[in-house]
Amino acid sequence: MISIAQETGILTDSNGGKKFKTVKIGNQTWLAENLDVSTFRNGDVILEAKTKEEWQKAYESKKPAWCYYNNDPSNGAKYGKIYNWHAVIDERGLAPIGWNIPCVSEWKTLNLAFKELGGKKLKSTNGWKDNGNGTNESGFNALPGGIRLGSTDGYIFIAIGSEAHFWSSTGATIMGFNYGNDYELKYDDDYLRDNMHDQEGLSVRCIKE
Repeated sequence: MISIAQETGILTDSNGGKKFKTVKIGNQTWLAENLDVSTFRNGDVILEAKTKEEWQKAYESKKPAWCYYNNDPSNGAKYGKIYNWHAVIDERGLAPIGWNIPCVSEWKTLNLAFKELGGKKLKSTNGWKDNGNGTNESGFNALPGGIRLGSTDGYIFIAIGSEAHFWSSTGATIMGFNYGNDYELKYDDDYLRDNMHDQEGLSVRCIKE
């Protein structure tokens, strides 16, 4: 098991001055909360898609977009924003300066840092349904912010309190279709696992360059 040298800090985003908690886990430094920005590094505004139609149009036109879970700002205060794939891969940069959206290999390194009950060590100590709370020994503080599903499911919001989904910056092409990779934790998971999404909206964690 990788040695965990936990060290916490605060990141002040140079674009807007917003402050984020950070944590060092092994040789990686992560945001210890979900990303919550509405502009790219250069100050360009990211569309807030408040309706299903706006979310679908953004996906189909390959336009970056974000929303709050259930379009409720009070969820944003706790869980941050939900972003679409186009926001994650936009060249203007979603992550603060000096930080990146983690690639698959960086997520795997985090996953390998904890062998037994790794998921529980990444989860927050409260907020998870059905006794799914973690120990947060890592300081990562994974929050069950839910997900916005894709078009086949009507772009509805589900799983707040029971699932955490985080984008990676690594895409994939399968049978000619483009996908974005994400990593997820569920209320009954003991490990962080990978998955694939395309049209959905997920939370974002950033990793220091």
